[in-house]
Amino acid sequence: MTPLVTSEWLAAELGKSDIRVIDATALAPGHDPAGSSGPRAAFEAAHIPGAVFFDLEEIVDPASTLPHMLPPPEKFASRMQALGLGDGSRIVVYDNSPLRSAARVWWMLTLFGAHEVSILDGGFAKWQAEGRPTESGKPVVRHRHFTVWADKSVVRTQAQMLENLKTHAEQVVDARPAGRFEGRDPEPRPGLRSGHIPGSRSLPIDRLFNEDGTWKQGDALRAAFTDAGVDLNKPIVATCGSGITAAVIYFGATLLGAKHLGLYDGSWTEWGASATNPVVTGAA
Repeated sequence: MTPLVTSEWLAAELGKSDIRVIDATALAPGHDPAGSSGPRAAFEAAHIPGAVFFDLEEIVDPASTLPHMLPPPEKFASRMQALGLGDGSRIVVYDNSPLRSAARVWWMLTLFGAHEVSILDGGFAKWQAEGRPTESGKPVVRHRHFTVWADKSVVRTQAQMLENLKTHAEQVVDARPAGRFEGRDPEPRPGLRSGHIPGSRSLPIDRLFNEDGTWKQGDALRAAFTDAGVDLNKPIVATCGSGITAAVIYFGATLLGAKHLGLYDGSWTEWGASATNPVVTGAA
């Protein structure tokens, strides 16, 4: 499978014994639509047939006070088995979120050893707009074995980010909106300073998508990185507010063939909470 698949492709493959579909919808703090009971309730109201719900608020490190931190490998494997996701599965992830949260689940699955994982281009909105089938309710799943494994080489810690300020070994690319990056707009989580990591580049994720919500590709996608001052031939570490939209940068760079990629899991929720970490404001 390619990293990005179309709704036409998924419609043709849906129902095959090795295909697994994940709804990875997550929302930013305070951004639940009026009258919504959250992503899980929206999933149970309507989802792609056979899909399971991946809860990005629950499949985290229980020992961390930071949101969305990677869980221990054993916990991740246990949750995947309970969702019927296992070795040999071809997995397609989608979302219905402005955070493009499918990318975070794609990143987690690949980090923890899943070999064939793709994102559905255009997500659930495109699927519905095309009049494709949906179902409601809670899915019935059969447990499958998911091998415990993790490639932590793609994860960056606060200590590594501080060291990178000295070495400049990796380009730091920030996925947050420009107003938050520049320090003009407040962070959605309380207690965080405003601004960005010194030397980082601003690449808000909306610049990676077409107006219809599908991914830009080829020269158009490459231009988004180039215009942000990012060299795809040099190492990149993606960051954001809490590690979700950073994965969008990571996935976009992957589509363009970038090889040396990392993601700062604590992101601004960790960096901006420190009174000693250097913070700058204004455009890059």
